[in-house]
Amino acid sequence: MAQELKVALVQSSLIWESPEQNRINFNAKFNSISSDVDLIILPEMFTTGFTMTPENLKEEEGELTLKWMREVAKEKNSALVGSLAFHENGTFANRLFFILPDGSYHQYDKRHTFTLAGEDKVYKAGKERLVLDYCGFKICPMICYDLRFPVWARNTVDYDVLIYVANWPKPRIHAWDTLLKARAIENMCYSIGVNRIGTDQSGHLYSGHSAVYDVLGNQIVYTEKEEICYARISKEHIDTTRSKLNFLEDRDEFSIH
Repeated sequence: MAQELKVALVQSSLIWESPEQNRINFNAKFNSISSDVDLIILPEMFTTGFTMTPENLKEEEGELTLKWMREVAKEKNSALVGSLAFHENGTFANRLFFILPDGSYHQYDKRHTFTLAGEDKVYKAGKERLVLDYCGFKICPMICYDLRFPVWARNTVDYDVLIYVANWPKPRIHAWDTLLKARAIENMCYSIGVNRIGTDQSGHLYSGHSAVYDVLGNQIVYTEKEEICYARISKEHIDTTRSKLNFLEDRDEFSIH
């Protein structure tokens, strides 16, 4: 049987700066996810919305959500990924956690903080890209605004899946749709984006458009509703396409500082 990764994209509205209530809401949504899902993906800052006032939260909220994520991953026997406002050593990071089914985890701090909203003044930017192995796939997870910077995502290590978790507003959703597809084509990988829906405290409207694109840029999943949708990531599709169209062999060599 061809190697596959079954992914659940959880497109949801979020309650502003209410980690406990958001965790409760996601628990209810998770009840409908079947046991054969390998990876569950949540939006950016899924416990608060895209807040620029993380000091309003209890300092321990990040650790509480991390503990909750580890419990969910074990219970569902699935990896779980999403980002949150995380307080550590007197500073905040927009930190993505990739939790494995055994409760162990990897983390990535958003490299490109969103200067238009002043995120760079509130959250410390990350410096290291994360590429991890899971279920026979090499996965590179990133956060929202990172999507606009193709050099940071450039597939120099032959990863298979690129993931973006986001709070991407409706007025610029065409860029989200276009760039998700472009990242798949130029990197010859599956490109997955999970956005939120609804309206936040500042009146920003989010229209979702969570989607999955295959190695050739074909859209295989798309939704504008509050729902969980599913995709199967095929290793055979990746390997066969890359062997026939060896475009990655012609990529430029460079380093990022």
